[in-house]
Amino acid sequence: MRAGDDDELRKRLLASPKETIEQELGVTMAEDHEIHVHEETAAATHIVLPPRNRYTREERDEARTGASSLAFLRKTMYDPAPPLRPPGDGAGRVPGSDAGAEVLAEAARDSIRRGLDFLESTIDEQGAWHCIRFNVADPKVPRHFERPPFISAFCALALESSREAKARSICAATRAYLVDTIEYPGFWRYYRHLPQDLDSTTLCSLVIGTHPWVLLGRNIPRMLANRDGDGRFMTWMLEGDEPDVVSRFRIEADPVVNANVIAYLGDCPETSDAQRWLEALIAEGNLKDASKWYPDEIAICYAVARAVRRVTPAMDRLRPVLADRVLGLRDEQGGFGNVLQTAQAVSALSDAGCLERTDVKRQLRSILSAQREDGSWPELLAFGDQTLKFGAVGQIGHGSEAVTTAFCIEALERLAAFLRT
Repeated sequence: MRAGDDDELRKRLLASPKETIEQELGVTMAEDHEIHVHEETAAATHIVLPPRNRYTREERDEARTGASSLAFLRKTMYDPAPPLRPPGDGAGRVPGSDAGAEVLAEAARDSIRRGLDFLESTIDEQGAWHCIRFNVADPKVPRHFERPPFISAFCALALESSREAKARSICAATRAYLVDTIEYPGFWRYYRHLPQDLDSTTLCSLVIGTHPWVLLGRNIPRMLANRDGDGRFMTWMLEGDEPDVVSRFRIEADPVVNANVIAYLGDCPETSDAQRWLEALIAEGNLKDASKWYPDEIAICYAVARAVRRVTPAMDRLRPVLADRVLGLRDEQGGFGNVLQTAQAVSALSDAGCLERTDVKRQLRSILSAQREDGSWPELLAFGDQTLKFGAVGQIGHGSEAVTTAFCIEALERLAAFLRT
């Protein structure tokens, strides 16, 4: 640590620890977060106790035992979730076919603002985004609201691309919610009856990067220890007395999870094997069915493209081949599927620096035409385990109008910016 040899820095840390750390690292931490620096001597030793566990022993035991019957899971949900609404028809908000780039960009800006109005009405008072847990195979299975931290981080990262003040306000509220759900020393879990996982942890860490636990990398050693023999990062953090409901069938290296870890940790020796694995999957065209948690290749490419953008220049060589994979997923009419897939494809191409390789005006029109009058886009499958059947429960999917809307806003921001260049 530099303060060991730098007397001036040591004095500043002791006198004004928070201000000194902010100045040295070029960050701004939350106003209500305190930083204390202690100086040990040969005659005085300081022992720092970690925070108390967020959950009591009884609550942790309840989570483990309740998982077997799904009783505990149901207690974490918010019922009833509304029925699936049919897609809307926003064709009246799409400019005519002869509209120029500036008119289309303005239409995108109007659409973004209406989308943000809708999102503002759906984010709860704590800053949490709501998602819906549903059965992909059987629509008769009851639908449940849920609000795991992952959902909020997943959407906030998409919304961070917006320059609108309302988007910044929503993201600020989301960061406060994620801070309120963090577990020492910087981990998150999807449900309380599940172990901590790297998918939730990396996305949440990216959103609240200035929280001291994240800023100082306190979660990194345990994260690095969670790799397999090939250097790939495993999804679940199965340690100590954590719930083990997933251990029988869910110890796997997922490409999206690894992309998110790389986006968080950056280019370092510890992520090099994971980078090479992702590059091979993409270069060799092996993305189909490579993820158990994300439904299609576009969703995988979207996550990898985010890592490419954040870990530059180390992963720049992947940009053209990644764009080739995305463009290869178009149908005969040049579309990418539903509006969520279209939005993620657009953002992936933008992150790869290859947005000019698609018909920008066509993709923008496609997204505009799917928006409802209330500013929302339809609920679609965003992620979920499509390989495991839990008896009568069946295949589980997750998505919501708010989730789709966040990704459509991200894509429209990218398209509007491109049209104005």
